[in-house]
Amino acid sequence: MTIADSLLSKLRDPSLVIDKALVAGEWVSNSEGGGRFDVLNPSTGDLVATLPDLSRADAARAIDAAYHAQKVWAKKTGKDRAAALRRLYDLMIANAGDLAVILTMEMGKPLAEAKGEILYGASYVEWFGEEAKRVYGDTIPGHQADKRIVVLKQPIGVVAAITPWNFPNAMLARKFAPAVAAGCAMVSKPAAETPLSALSLALLAERAGIPAGVFNVITSRDSASIGKEFTENEKVRKLTFTGSTGVGKILMRQGAEQIMKLGLELGGNAPFIVFDDADVNAALEGAMISKYRNNGQTCVCANRLYVQSGIYDIFAQKLAEKVSAIKVGDGFEPGVDAGPLITEKAVAKVEEHIADALDKGAKIHIGGKPDAKGGLFFQPTVLTGVTSEMKVAREETFGPVAPIFKFDTEEEVVEMANNTEYGLASYFYSKDVSRIFRVAEALEYGMVGINTGLISTEVAPFGGIKQSGQGREGSKYGINDYVEIKYLCLGI
Repeated sequence: MTIADSLLSKLRDPSLVIDKALVAGEWVSNSEGGGRFDVLNPSTGDLVATLPDLSRADAARAIDAAYHAQKVWAKKTGKDRAAALRRLYDLMIANAGDLAVILTMEMGKPLAEAKGEILYGASYVEWFGEEAKRVYGDTIPGHQADKRIVVLKQPIGVVAAITPWNFPNAMLARKFAPAVAAGCAMVSKPAAETPLSALSLALLAERAGIPAGVFNVITSRDSASIGKEFTENEKVRKLTFTGSTGVGKILMRQGAEQIMKLGLELGGNAPFIVFDDADVNAALEGAMISKYRNNGQTCVCANRLYVQSGIYDIFAQKLAEKVSAIKVGDGFEPGVDAGPLITEKAVAKVEEHIADALDKGAKIHIGGKPDAKGGLFFQPTVLTGVTSEMKVAREETFGPVAPIFKFDTEEEVVEMANNTEYGLASYFYSKDVSRIFRVAEALEYGMVGINTGLISTEVAPFGGIKQSGQGREGSKYGINDYVEIKYLCLGI
């Protein structure tokens, strides 16, 4: 057994932790090369588990299995697929406590946040289970008297998925559920930092009656090699990826040879705008949840806070007061609000962004240093006197740093907010109805939160524009990324 007792002892059902990959319906202990890799607890640095370090050849075998399994799965009725997803949803809810423990152990977020993620991921399984019965086609009036036109929606085929470490359960559930609902099969590659959540989800899918080969999980440190197999294998018809814009561009280039359908949820640089006429207390609450949830390690978190000059000083002061109450620590400790950053590289990036801002004239209102606990813990930080020349304005920090920019006019802040290649999420606070419509329409983002800092839900289309990606996840639109449209012309 290569799973730490520190994890197993916390679980009601220890069998939910798997130290094997899932390929072609078999739980695989070793790769073709025989290597394994370690999964560490970012809060302590302790070993959590060791997993098989699968190769490109293993990925190819999983794709072959998915290709054949998908042919059978696609012939199931939408009602049959819905029933399987409903069983999976029920299992996720029944095991939510254990799934949250596994997530906190490998990723570090507070246990309460981890439980929230499990419920969030399960909501997509429930939603798309219901949508499986509603993949409607269409009829179109014929262009000639003896013609009838019918439109069908059919599953695209084998889907490859590459998912990130920051939401290791929910990001996979959000991709797997619509794929399976549409009649596709999936080969997934979770982040090497957090593979256990993906494997637990696959185990529950197996228990729910999802057939062998329909869901495969490739555990590997060699993301580049697995990604090349995903994009170059002709049996893969769609790739869905959540991660950085840089990697997304690489995958897009590689997939171009196959004219592969891509779903990309990439980097963000979300503006969070507070106008003078806003409810300041509501804006503060929104900023706290948008900026510091998951310790700032979310693609939709507030990366740039723009506050109008009339309320700038009071907003910064009150935000710092709220931030001072954030308790940093191990996600299993009672009352902890913020866990560790994921790696030393992540800590270094946060330090680099703060140092750059200070060199260019910004001031630390609170925080700004690694936490006294050491390791990967970092103090929640507020910066003031921030300008557009600083890295915090141009790059995604992915950490607990809130840089506050000052602005004077609506036109000025809209221009500042849009001055980025990213276009995922944005937020603003105002009580002026006319302004709400003007600003919402002017912001160049796929999602706009108005008087709220929390916008992600299974019922709405999640996704970005510009270099933040393409395609949508969730809502009635989400399943369309996993189907092809076929037109039938009948002569009568």
